[in-house]
Amino acid sequence: MTFRKKLLALLVLTVFLSVTSVAWLISYFARHTFEQASEQRTSALVDQFSREFNRRGHGVERRIEGIAGGEAAARIALSLNQGSPDYGAFLDEAKTIAEAQQLDFLDFIDGQGTILSSAEWPAKFGYKTAIPQNIPAGFFLQREDLPDGAVLGMCAMRQVTVGDQPVFVIGGQRIDRNFVAGLNVPSGMRALLYVSLGPGSDQPRVIDPLGQAPTLDPLNPLLAQIHEQPEPASALVHWSSDAKGDEVVHALPLVGLDHQLLGALLLTDSRRPYVELRRHIRSAALVTGSAGILLAVLLSGWAATRVTRPVEQLAQAARQVAAGDWNSQVQVDSSDELGELANAFNRMTHELLDQRERLVQTERVAAWRELARRLAHELKNPLFPLQLTVENLLRARQQTPEQFDEVVQESSATLLAEIANLKTIISRFSDFSKMPQPKLEAVSPNEVVRNVARLLQPRVQAEGAPVIEFKLELSERAETIAADPDLLHRALSNLVLNAMDAMPQGGTLTLRTRQGRETACIEVADTGAGLTPEECDRLFTPYYTSKAHGTGLGLAIVQSVISDHGGKITVHSEPGSGTTFSIELPRNNDQLQGGQVRGTSTV
Repeated sequence: MTFRKKLLALLVLTVFLSVTSVAWLISYFARHTFEQASEQRTSALVDQFSREFNRRGHGVERRIEGIAGGEAAARIALSLNQGSPDYGAFLDEAKTIAEAQQLDFLDFIDGQGTILSSAEWPAKFGYKTAIPQNIPAGFFLQREDLPDGAVLGMCAMRQVTVGDQPVFVIGGQRIDRNFVAGLNVPSGMRALLYVSLGPGSDQPRVIDPLGQAPTLDPLNPLLAQIHEQPEPASALVHWSSDAKGDEVVHALPLVGLDHQLLGALLLTDSRRPYVELRRHIRSAALVTGSAGILLAVLLSGWAATRVTRPVEQLAQAARQVAAGDWNSQVQVDSSDELGELANAFNRMTHELLDQRERLVQTERVAAWRELARRLAHELKNPLFPLQLTVENLLRARQQTPEQFDEVVQESSATLLAEIANLKTIISRFSDFSKMPQPKLEAVSPNEVVRNVARLLQPRVQAEGAPVIEFKLELSERAETIAADPDLLHRALSNLVLNAMDAMPQGGTLTLRTRQGRETACIEVADTGAGLTPEECDRLFTPYYTSKAHGTGLGLAIVQSVISDHGGKITVHSEPGSGTTFSIELPRNNDQLQGGQVRGTSTV
């Protein structure tokens, strides 16, 4: 991934995470604030309902107490204690008093539970009804049966005693739509009445002061909870698939004297403001995020251009330096860190040029010195026998003239041999100075290795030679490469001869080939004494040798051949563990102009 793409991804991710985090935090605090406000409003409404409920209940109590202490109740009680009263005279008494006291129902009942007069249902005259053993001191809730059905009533009960026959006064008001409509409900909230009066009544229903009839299905889990445990509870209710219609419903159970659930006040708080606010937040986050991402794209493009262009120039200049153009410079357009980096690069290349010139001069002087030392050493060895031979000739001519012919013949042989030696030395230096350029052909590395082994193996099998075992480990999938078979054969032969010289007591010499993706590798490994790290570092230096008799040009020639092929040669060795030379050659088949596959010549 390029730096430009990385920077773009980083900026986009930063904008996305920032906008998402802010939107989440705002949504979280908005929800928290909404829930707190909802709880406060619900708590206030519950308090209001409790106060209104108690106020109306106490009002019912006062009215019933007033009726129980009034003239009509006393007259009915007195008639019951005089023997056989005329019950028909009391038939309309309860209705008249209930209308005067604004009660929805009122009953006068004697001590045996017989209804003497009923305001809400006059036809119940003479019916029997149950009277609580303990008369409640305050108001209470109970089911009231009316001609048009059962309703939930807020009632009070008092006893009138005149003589031995008591009279009970029971009356109250209905808890219905009008009762709920009288509650002062804040905006965004609703007060509903849930009524469940048990067997013989209508199905459980929810009464809405506005006349709507909400379905019970979404409320069933909450209603089941308060039926099981008549305590205040709340739940989030989904009336439809639209989240705007969701409401938080708080249920306040309404129970009778026997602790049976008769209904509940349902206070709802709409989540529409929160849902709309959340949608606005999401829309704002989407717009802000899109704008931020667009800005991030533009900013990343500008920043990447601002940053990557100098970096690309530096990279290009570095490649030019690596290719050998040490005069490469980078244009400095700023005074920031990138400008300092460009200045540092320019100073580095300038210093490298100075150091290269000094190094070239130093190496040139060192090379000439080494060449002079090596030539002096190599030429001194044959010159000394030449000098002795000439001196012997002069001495023989003066001292023993009769043996002069014999001495001349022996000395001539010596002179010719040393002159041949001088020619050989000069020829080796001459060959190294004019190494030919490779003539590329399609060459099989395996075949090159086989030919070298075939040519040199008889040498180790000669009588008196150290016992050296040749091992060939050739890759089965070795492919042809573009190389000069003669030069490659010469380089590999030098390595094999060096390996054989490194094992004067015998050992194992292994030749192996390996096939890389774009390269071919040839290894020459011996089990000789090995080399020190210092020797490995100087091994390919011209004229350096660790042998008693050698020019130090063999490995230098090998390195020159491999380098001309675009490859490289490395050595791995440790004292006592043998030495391994690894040649890595590029395939370079695109440089071939034709020709058949060859192994190598045997010249």
